[in-house]
Amino acid sequence: MPSSTLSSPATCPTTWSATLAQTLDVPFYERTDWAEALASPVVNLADLPRLSKQELREHSPVGFLPRGYSLPKLVADGLIEEESTSGTSGASVHVIFGRTWWAEQEARALQQNPFIRALLAAEPAARRAVFTTPGCSGVSCFARWLNVEQRTLGSTLYVNQERIPFSLPEAKLAKMAEETAAWAPAFLDVDPVHGMWFALYCERHGLHFPSLRFILTSYEYTSVVHRRIMERVFGVPVIDLYGSSETGHLLIETDAGTSVPSTKTATLELVDGDTRGVGQFLVTTHTNPYLPLLRYAIGDYAEQTRGGYLIHGRIRDALRRTDGSVVTTRQVDALFADLGDVAHYQLRQHGDGRLELLLMPVQASDELTASVALLRSRLSALLGAEVDLRTDVLIAPEDSGKFRLTVPLA
Repeated sequence: MPSSTLSSPATCPTTWSATLAQTLDVPFYERTDWAEALASPVVNLADLPRLSKQELREHSPVGFLPRGYSLPKLVADGLIEEESTSGTSGASVHVIFGRTWWAEQEARALQQNPFIRALLAAEPAARRAVFTTPGCSGVSCFARWLNVEQRTLGSTLYVNQERIPFSLPEAKLAKMAEETAAWAPAFLDVDPVHGMWFALYCERHGLHFPSLRFILTSYEYTSVVHRRIMERVFGVPVIDLYGSSETGHLLIETDAGTSVPSTKTATLELVDGDTRGVGQFLVTTHTNPYLPLLRYAIGDYAEQTRGGYLIHGRIRDALRRTDGSVVTTRQVDALFADLGDVAHYQLRQHGDGRLELLLMPVQASDELTASVALLRSRLSALLGAEVDLRTDVLIAPEDSGKFRLTVPLA
């Protein structure tokens, strides 16, 4: 491939030069369409093809590994991590990255939030307690039962070891709270559903953690209902961290409520925007030479604002109005912003447009009478269909362990 430079106003030329260099001798980018696009002396990012999740699934990791590397040798030398993604946006993808890359790209993202940056400057080894679905990622949680010592890695304690938090007995929740109190974390790193359920247990028993300074949500979309419960119970800011196993952490929420990018890790493009400014993310990564991604369609909707981005949720989770236009998870979730009695929900849309809403109340056996009436009206106005509601349900996660708030059914 001839020497080229990559042009984009979003990133400095030296970064783009290194980004383009990572694609040399990568089998996938030697395909005719990519090779021709990359052959120009000046490569405009917007002129390159898009990389789909299906293509990544079919060719990763070997198809994206430069020929100068040997995957067996990288594994034998202990230089890389091999992971399978959770499959939230479809079937799982096999990805690889350097042993220190996950911590490095996360640290870059955390530094973009002024509050967290100041805290970590004062306390670089701030302790965290992790609550998420076991097995979701080898770098962030576990898939088998381990004792406390085995679940403590450096400044991190992995607390939760259950896939469905709603099935946890009180004794298990009490043990989790005991471990958390003894660990005295500066922050919780949570899947929002797991974090919310643990918060409700703590609220019922009047438990507080004086060391706690903030809560970091990740792993999946954070609902306004989950956020409100955790903020109420723990009295600290809830800050969302957005990304994926393929790309690393791309955005972190700031004081303004929007999310700002970690530009050293990746460059984001928002494409195919609708009349409301909601489009789809394309991600070009800069720091993983073992899996260099150009214009990767990560599978999420977002909206750009003056201060950064608003995440709208997975493309596969979007619903449809009767006129065929898209309704994102964020747009549905906004209807719950003032409803303090709902702990969790799932809205399903059948192929014929019928809506089915499953609600889990904050207080067990609460029939949510007032909230049900409001939600019927709001959802009918938003989506143009009547809504069947159930409040006596336990909402199960997907096979991946993730909890989808909005689900289009065939």
